Amino acid sequence: MKGATRLIFPLILLLLCEVNGQRRSRPPKKRPTPPPSEPVEPTELPPPLPPGPPSVFPDCPRECFCPPDFPSALYCDSRNLRKVPFIPSRIHYVYLQNNFIDKISEESFKNATELRWINLDNNRIGSIDSRVLEKLDSLIFLYLERNHLKEIPGYLPPSLEQLRLSRNRINRIPDNVFNKLDHLILLDLHHNELNDADFKKNTFRGLKNLMQLNLAHNRLHKMPPGVPKAVHQLFLDENQIDNVPNNYFKDFPNLAFLRLSYNKLSDKGLPRNSFNLTNLLVLHLAHNNLSSIPYISQKLEHLYLNDNSIEKINGTQICPTSLISFQEPSSDLDNVPRLRYLRLDGNNLKPPIPLDLMMCFRLLQSVVF
Repeated sequence: MKGATRLIFPLILLLLCEVNGQRRSRPPKKRPTPPPSEPVEPTELPPPLPPGPPSVFPDCPRECFCPPDFPSALYCDSRNLRKVPFIPSRIHYVYLQNNFIDKISEESFKNATELRWINLDNNRIGSIDSRVLEKLDSLIFLYLERNHLKEIPGYLPPSLEQLRLSRNRINRIPDNVFNKLDHLILLDLHHNELNDADFKKNTFRGLKNLMQLNLAHNRLHKMPPGVPKAVHQLFLDENQIDNVPNNYFKDFPNLAFLRLSYNKLSDKGLPRNSFNLTNLLVLHLAHNNLSSIPYISQKLEHLYLNDNSIEKINGTQICPTSLISFQEPSSDLDNVPRLRYLRLDGNNLKPPIPLDLMMCFRLLQSVVF
């Protein structure tokens, strides 16, 4: 009996060790804790009040914050709001971005007719009552990016200087919507659903002082007609444009920045002197179908031609000035082409960089080849 007991105890110990070993080698699986997600829909109740004493302004809406050192501003951003709260008449700057507002009614800004700055970015605004903005005679900046608008709001106040409508669903521009906007200097419509039929000769009529026009990432196949001649910056990248009409930029004396990257431009659809513009400083033509370098002006400083189909470069042909004038060293650089940055990577070019190219553009500081 004692012998049997001596054999049983080691056997039990061996079984216990095996069980413990299996437990160590196979720890129980822990389910990953999903990260907390933001609510899809806003809650019915307003957000809690920010910590600290009540506002020094008795008319400050409960949902918002009225900074004591900035009495003309009202911060209602990221407050889980469904509608525009009551805005005191003393307010000039109202911040309503990052909420769930889906409509701007006629009552929204009825009490605050002296507003100068309205930020409604990143909401769900799909409609704006026709006369709600017309009464804001002092409005200068209107931000409506990342909403659900399908057309440009009407009856915009003539005082407006910046209108930002990017990343909406805009596919319609009402007639005469810009007619009274003499003071508008920036119009941003990038990343919408605009096509060629939305632009007529008179679409931009009234924008006499427009400096920046952004139509990037839309559905254009042609250069838009009637672009204001005073424009300094024209952005048309991320479209389907395949040609530039002859003399299209002839009457643009102030154009300094032009972006046409990510289109379908080819040598056939690009007249030789299209970009020989007196004041053009930056030209983006990357990600097109060009097989040669277009003729450029003497004052151009930045040229982007990467990711095209260029196979060779003739520096003598594209040089805005005769290379004969560079044979003798001279300290006078007034007549030297101003090109400082040239990007040519992503083409079918092989090194080295042509000598005549470097002889022409003597001020080049960077060439991506």
